[in-house]
Amino acid sequence: MQTLKVNFTIPEDVIGMLKAYVGERQRSSFVAAAIREKLIHLEREQLRQALIEGYLAQREEDMALNKEWESATLESWG
Repeated sequence: MQTLKVNFTIPEDVIGMLKAYVGERQRSSFVAAAIREKLIHLEREQLRQALIEGYLAQREEDMALNKEWESATLESWG
């Protein structure tokens, strides 16, 4: 996998925690993994929101269709 060198501004306390918990030679991979994990979470949340919006949009149409067929469905029960 190709890598790029980038510059970020990160709060001092976050850098302190990173240095305390992650070895110097593992920091780049740790940061990359953390970013990847967060982006996957954001992608899943966006998909979840799209599914909710789709369900809500479809709900009214489904209710109208159920109402339209309700008499035919109940007719076979009686």
